[in-house]
Amino acid sequence: MILAGGASSRMKNSKTEGELDANQIEQANQRSKGLIEIDDSGRSLLDYLLQNAHIAGYKTVYIITGKDSSLFRARYKNHDELEIKFATQYIPKDRVKPLGTADAVFQTLEQYPELKENQFSVCNSDNLYSVNALEVLLNIKSKHGCIAYDRAHLEFPIDRISKFAVMQFDNDYNLIDIIEKPNPDKVENNKDINGKVRVSMNIFAFDGAMSFSFFKNCPIHPERNEKEIPTVISNMLKTHPKSMLGIPLAEHVPDLTSKNDIIKMRAYLKNNPSS
Repeated sequence: MILAGGASSRMKNSKTEGELDANQIEQANQRSKGLIEIDDSGRSLLDYLLQNAHIAGYKTVYIITGKDSSLFRARYKNHDELEIKFATQYIPKDRVKPLGTADAVFQTLEQYPELKENQFSVCNSDNLYSVNALEVLLNIKSKHGCIAYDRAHLEFPIDRISKFAVMQFDNDYNLIDIIEKPNPDKVENNKDINGKVRVSMNIFAFDGAMSFSFFKNCPIHPERNEKEIPTVISNMLKTHPKSMLGIPLAEHVPDLTSKNDIIKMRAYLKNNPSS
């Protein structure tokens, strides 16, 4: 599952300090982040992500969009290498924005009931995850899995990295909890067995049968007013401890949050053509 139903508010409201042409600025202001063209050939981040998913061994990809999926369908309905299915995250009548990532997964499970009986991966549409990260999740032997990124290898400003959710593991790398917006003390107290701070970049594997009820019954976060995947995981691990295995990786995960990130993504792809 690729989560692409967000409102992209931060991208649309951001300013750029570098060189973007008028077409890129228009796309950044109008399109979902994964559809913004990021190289000279007109490929989008989602093009690259789907390519990596194919190389990693995935056969079917579910793209979760908002109600208007016309741009996604026009671009990916007849993909050369993957079976692409589209799910819609509908917005409740009393809200303006979607209800969050956990709600997106729940609505997809309802629209494609076969997923309730299978293992599936979930990731963002605005992060470029590596073939390695996608492959290890596809082949994980535990019920659930997560990529545990070494914070020291993420090439973001420290003030941004400090806000990333910290992952707490036992000595066998079973996930204990995900700590959102951790204070510095919690970061230091939750290093892994090798002394590394491990953070989440929102890429997971779930067993549909075990996780469905937790997605269905996920409470709304009292501060962010959304249903979030980390809440699902936290509640699930209380009932099924040691069911989510962490896979440690030390690599950067480029993303698109603001217009400046388009410039950074273009530079990253030029320096890492195999991505």
